[in-house]
Amino acid sequence: MDAPGRLIRSDDGGVTWSAPAKLTESQSWHQSACNVHYANGCVYLVMERRVTGDIKTWGVGEMAPVLMRGKVGADLTRRENWTFASELSFRNTIPNIEKDPAIDFFGVPFFSSAYPKGSLPAPRRNNAPIGWLETNVVQFKDPDHIWFDPKGRTFHLWARAHTGGTGYAAVAKVVERDDDGSMTTTLETVPSGKKVLFVPCPGGQMRFHILYDEATKLFWLLSSQATDSMTRADCLDPERFNLPNNERHRLQLHFSRNMVDWCFAGIVAIGASPKQSRHYASMAVDGGDLVVLSRSGDAHAKSAHDGNLITFHRVKNFRTLVY
Repeated sequence: MDAPGRLIRSDDGGVTWSAPAKLTESQSWHQSACNVHYANGCVYLVMERRVTGDIKTWGVGEMAPVLMRGKVGADLTRRENWTFASELSFRNTIPNIEKDPAIDFFGVPFFSSAYPKGSLPAPRRNNAPIGWLETNVVQFKDPDHIWFDPKGRTFHLWARAHTGGTGYAAVAKVVERDDDGSMTTTLETVPSGKKVLFVPCPGGQMRFHILYDEATKLFWLLSSQATDSMTRADCLDPERFNLPNNERHRLQLHFSRNMVDWCFAGIVAIGASPKQSRHYASMAVDGGDLVVLSRSGDAHAKSAHDGNLITFHRVKNFRTLVY
């Protein structure tokens, strides 16, 4: 999953493309097809960098989501035209979250997953140390929102929460300095002054996609629907991939005013079996419709994770789903 970040450019609408240009040098970067945000004459996106190498399995507990900013109109295939935010590794968000007895009552992590090897809740089903990955960037424009920044210099990072549970995402914030434009990543706080690391998010346990629709002033969420995450790991259907929270064949759509309270809009697609995934999807607005590309699989797929198809879906007149 680790590779250097590369960019390619097209000046003719995607007919031809430039040679790949390195945006990052090391092999420790990662990202999926998450969203891109435009503000202040700039484009913003997130990649994650693995900042340490202690974990001996899937290393998401050592990743830091890094917000990256480039000016619209600049040659963004050149590394010097990007500004990178400071790094906050998941391991440094709440030290000892895995084993501190004072951090309790939230069921996190759901399965034992201690550093550095994680655990095996059942044969052929493993749980790596908890972490975050596959990060989207959002900005709150509603002046009544608790986290609204009237200067427009605060961005929030919504990441897939790998904890063994379902129904929430991980969150951090990035603030731009007015003087030098540098960007600092920290945890957000709630009115009590307490830090917040997890927020409600249907499907936040898997890769999801966030789109802000200016016409409705709503955030739209495309994610994987979990239906049986409380099934014992040793009782899962053999076609199910890994842990109970890893259900991947039901693609759902929600909307929200504030990224915390979500309304169910409908099911976009369902695979014919747990192996036939409809997940890791991205969406865009096409007139009055949402168009969706999904990493998918059929009965010949190797697994629900390793699909063999890309499927296209259209949600017609999606704004009429608002209630």
